[in-house]
Amino acid sequence: MSATPSERNARPRRVKQRDAALPRLTGETAALRRQNECLAALHATSLGLIDRLDKEELLEAVLQRAARLTRTEHGYIYLLEPDAAAMQMRVGMGFFKHQLGLRVLRGEGVGGRVWQSETFLLIDDYRTWAGRLADKSLDALRTVVGIPLKYRGRVEGVIGLAQVEAGKGFQAEDIEVLERFAELATVALDKARLYAEALRELAERKRTEETLRESEARYRLLLESSPDPVVVYDVQGAAQYVNPAFEQTFGLRRDELLGKPIDFVPEESWPETRAAIGNMLKGDKIQLFETRRKTRDGRTLDVQLSSTLFFDRDGKPAGNIVTLRDISARKRAERKLLEYQDQLEERVAARTTELAQANTQMAQEVEERKKAEGQLRKREKELKAQSLHLQEVNTALKVLLKQREDDRKEFGEVVRSNVKELISPYLEQLKKGRLTPTQKALADILESNLGNIISPFISQLSSNYINLTPTEIRVANLVKEGKTNKEIAALLYLSKNTILFHRHNIRTKLGLRRSKKNLRSHLLAFEM
Repeated sequence: MSATPSERNARPRRVKQRDAALPRLTGETAALRRQNECLAALHATSLGLIDRLDKEELLEAVLQRAARLTRTEHGYIYLLEPDAAAMQMRVGMGFFKHQLGLRVLRGEGVGGRVWQSETFLLIDDYRTWAGRLADKSLDALRTVVGIPLKYRGRVEGVIGLAQVEAGKGFQAEDIEVLERFAELATVALDKARLYAEALRELAERKRTEETLRESEARYRLLLESSPDPVVVYDVQGAAQYVNPAFEQTFGLRRDELLGKPIDFVPEESWPETRAAIGNMLKGDKIQLFETRRKTRDGRTLDVQLSSTLFFDRDGKPAGNIVTLRDISARKRAERKLLEYQDQLEERVAARTTELAQANTQMAQEVEERKKAEGQLRKREKELKAQSLHLQEVNTALKVLLKQREDDRKEFGEVVRSNVKELISPYLEQLKKGRLTPTQKALADILESNLGNIISPFISQLSSNYINLTPTEIRVANLVKEGKTNKEIAALLYLSKNTILFHRHNIRTKLGLRRSKKNLRSHLLAFEM
């Protein structure tokens, strides 16, 4: 950008070449004094930077000492905003004390021009300068100088001084002093930035440590309350932690396990365990690996094992975490289930064989049934023919039976007539004679039997109870006549016990064994 009559954008050495435009200091003594004052101020400012850490305080100290050396009370410092879109006045003194917070864009005002050109800018009269800000409150400014604050080749801010009285300005030595203080300001900014970063790192580390402590507490609580056994090993295989569930499941105490390998792998389970460890060291995760482990009391448990590596800060394996689950009950249930399945398969096979045999037999039966049905149909035809024949025979038999019944009745009438005419008169004459009691009883029986012969009793008794013996029929007849057991025994020349035996058989054959019904009453019912 070309310089206007009121701008001079040369470095101090070029200003010295044009120092005819700036007042010269007369005398070597004044120059030395001026240089000593500058060095002393720089030294004091540098010492002040050591004790101060706040960025605003550091910049105020730099600005105050630079203003004192250049014999002014008015100064400011712009700093680049985080988004680098604008600069904001962060420190101000004198005239600029009330301008704090003022923002300028790139190329706008003295601060924006210095930011854009990345070199110093001296304005002889701000009021008439073409690049001034339009704010009327800045009309009191006269001479203004701005120096860039650079950090790692980038403009981070602008330090500036101003005069509000006519006739006062800045010399080449003032610009050199201001540039040195700009370097101190850059150092202050770097120190403040480092301090802020250190504070952030410290706060972040504290937060991280607190988070780690909280996370460790949560994970420890999780491990302590886990119902599954958990053990943490280091890279040498020594136990670093076991949870209460591990102690309870395997009967091993924590104080006797930590710092040592845990000897609870059965001999037969070592090959598969070594293979699993090898796979884990290669980076594979072990999940739901089923194996066996021993307890203190000598029991062997079926366990389901999961394991994963954890690493140190350098990414090297630091150990592994193993979670175990006792699945002995499940394994026993699985074995019983397999046994049951084997038994079921055997039963199914046997049942299948039985069904096959049954099907074969059924097929044979079906075939035989078909043959039988054919024979039945043939037999049915024959039976129909026989049925017709039997109907004819039945008709003939009915006629014959009717004729026989008529003959029987006629024969019965003849017998009754003959008994009454040929036997009864002589029996009456016999009874009128002199008879012994026994003979008389026999005569009465004879008369009674003759009556029975011609009565329907004997025919009914014989037809309904044909299984009675002759003796039982005689006993039954005497019972019907009302004779006692003793009288019957005397008449039949038998013992009384024999008569009781025959009475028992008669009741049994007549269906009166468990009945309280009177035998004589039952026998008399046959005449009705």
